[in-house]
Amino acid sequence: YQTCVEVEKLGGLLCGMFRPGHFRGVATIVAKLFNIVRPHLAIFGCKDYQQLQIVRQLVRDLNLAVEIVPHPTVREPDGLAMSSRNAYLDPQERQAALCLSRSLRLAEALARQGERRAKIILERVTGELQKESLARIDYVSLIDAESLQDMDQLERPAVLALAVRIGKARLIDNQILKP
Repeated sequence: YQTCVEVEKLGGLLCGMFRPGHFRGVATIVAKLFNIVRPHLAIFGCKDYQQLQIVRQLVRDLNLAVEIVPHPTVREPDGLAMSSRNAYLDPQERQAALCLSRSLRLAEALARQGERRAKIILERVTGELQKESLARIDYVSLIDAESLQDMDQLERPAVLALAVRIGKARLIDNQILKP
């Protein structure tokens, strides 16, 4: 094949910086699938928020007649987001991975308490993640829920997005924050 689909701006942010070309592949496969199946609606999980936004943008830009329905992140009883990547975690790493959900709950609590400064939220979340010696942070970002651009102030709905490596697993998670 010589044709691909790329959602340029959104695909180059966050995970796209660590996985060049990944979202071009995702967008191409999703566009082909939608073209073949012609669904009326498609459900995408919020755990990979960037992917959800890329698919939404793809549908808008290409005028595809499919409704994109977001599905909330499904979590294990202890708060860890369900993912096939969790299988790569040994018991100690699995316990360490809970730092992601703890840090997201912290961000949510800060927003509920009235904290609006992105710098403060990001510092506190990063500090919570750094308490875990097995965690290696790829990014911690407070981004606009639509454009995925970094925010300085929590003035409208935003997403706190994380990518953290624990052992061999690269885990992503996020939390929508509202002012």
